[in-house]
Amino acid sequence: MTEVFEERTRRCQQRLQAVDADGVVCFPSTNLYYLSGFREEPGERHLLLFVPAAGDPAFVAPEMYDEQLAEESWVADVRTWSDGDDPLDLVRDVAADLDLAGGRLLLDDRMWALFTQDLRAALPDAGFGLASEVLEPLRTRKDDAEVAALRRAAAVADDVSVAVRELGADAVGMTEAELAREIESRLADAGGEEPAFETIVGAGPNGAKPHHGHGDREIEPGDPVVLDFGAFVDGYPGDQTRTVVFDGSPPEEFDRAHRAVREALRAGIEAVEPGVTAESVDRAAREVVESYGYGERFVHRTGHGVGLDVHEGPYIVEGNETELEPGMVFSVEPGVYLPGEFGVRIEDLVVVTGDGCERLNDSPRTWQPL
Repeated sequence: MTEVFEERTRRCQQRLQAVDADGVVCFPSTNLYYLSGFREEPGERHLLLFVPAAGDPAFVAPEMYDEQLAEESWVADVRTWSDGDDPLDLVRDVAADLDLAGGRLLLDDRMWALFTQDLRAALPDAGFGLASEVLEPLRTRKDDAEVAALRRAAAVADDVSVAVRELGADAVGMTEAELAREIESRLADAGGEEPAFETIVGAGPNGAKPHHGHGDREIEPGDPVVLDFGAFVDGYPGDQTRTVVFDGSPPEEFDRAHRAVREALRAGIEAVEPGVTAESVDRAAREVVESYGYGERFVHRTGHGVGLDVHEGPYIVEGNETELEPGMVFSVEPGVYLPGEFGVRIEDLVVVTGDGCERLNDSPRTWQPL
């Protein structure tokens, strides 16, 4: 596996040279893992990966990470500092050794302000930009191993979607929070490592809030319930949404709104193929929703890329003229939200193939109980 991370770093260096940048600096994030193979959560200590446009990268890290980095990362040059040291002295040394002190450095987009300010202070002659300039084009195209992990994560979400739908009338009377815990328990039992994001269970009028999360409202007969969940599998997330009615008769308008969203989902997915733009997929889905008269109630983009981060490029939104390429993975998730009444969202993940796309999710999309 080590060679995968080194290969990614070398491709990153090629892109650095193409955009006339001298190096990338990452801190604990998915970018750092993508290049080095070392995974860690952000903390208050300076743990930075310097990747020059040519030559080998180097870590600046607290000495407590010395053994972990040796075991988990392919990067051999690890410079450590102790809690009694000023880490910026080591930053200056590494930047000088890698000929980066006066260059154009691209910083991890999610680097905390504490560290960006320290880098600016330590390297006053350097210029700064964002690492996404070189890393986003690399990360948006998944390799075979990444797609395989995303397939496994999608399968876990599918299995749990079916199992939860089978609760039927037994789900009535549960609170949103109780059902969310049930979903997360089933995700773990099905092979998920941890939830990919806060599980959404939006019952009745709460479903009209696209990022409601879950609360203490009890699910009632006839409630449309938006279920949006997924789990990480081998480091990659599932992300699927279904809108269901567990028991009883839904509001009169619900079936029409649900049909509009199902047809928009199909239109969006059918629009996916290499060479078309991200915004054209958004437009294909949105035009269907508009034809039903719900255009103003489709209040978010049609989709987002999925990879090491649940939300990453490419974003499927008007104005994004990025052309789709094989290996890109993203969601297609149109929605209709009627405030005070209900919401509908249906979401599948797709991977762009040589002549169209592969749908990664395959659980039922209708609203009726199984």
